[in-house]
Amino acid sequence: MAEMNEAEDARLAALLAAEDRALALLEMIEARGLIRPGRSEREIEQDIRGIARDAFGVERDWHKRIVRAGPNTLAIAADNPPIVTVQPDDIVFVDLGPVFGTWEADVGQSYAVGDDPAKQALVAELPRQFAAIAQRLAAEPDITGAALYAYACAGAAAAGYRFGGRIAGHIVAEFPHARLPGERQAHHISPANPLPLSDPDAFGRRRHWIIEVHLVTTDGAFGGFYERLARG
Repeated sequence: MAEMNEAEDARLAALLAAEDRALALLEMIEARGLIRPGRSEREIEQDIRGIARDAFGVERDWHKRIVRAGPNTLAIAADNPPIVTVQPDDIVFVDLGPVFGTWEADVGQSYAVGDDPAKQALVAELPRQFAAIAQRLAAEPDITGAALYAYACAGAAAAGYRFGGRIAGHIVAEFPHARLPGERQAHHISPANPLPLSDPDAFGRRRHWIIEVHLVTTDGAFGGFYERLARG
């Protein structure tokens, strides 16, 4: 049992270290001013690729690098909308899945480019919604994926938005977690997952959850995205 606990602690420590590096990547993106009016989503994405490679040694990502601006902030990860250019007073989000060594990270962040109060308000609300969902999971680790997704949707509505994602999170692990045995829906926080999130993976190990928040304005004008590892 002691050896098992040590192994579990080591896995969590590795995932936390991977996320810390991913957050440092976000900080460098911000410090270099990559996200600004007049730049296309593709230009920003390619600059992020270069920084990740040159400054952090990232050689692969477990999912495609996503940069979405303006109307494209309504799209989910699986979509491939036409590339747009960041406009003044725009909203932009990035969704990155770098692999550090053998460990996956997954971070998302939104930016209000300019002084539009509605966009600034949405960006400010995203981490609050994340914290509420993470706190619910920490308080009720046996909650099902479907129930936590419903909680995320209710929280978005109470804040004056709608939840724009088909899922509200997923697991991360050693790369590639997508090849872990079992039903794919069991690895998602979604209406299709009736199982407790505390259930172990196919190898009997604790699963570690990314919580993702995709808020969309009620008029469907724009959205924002935020995600991190649930550290509770």
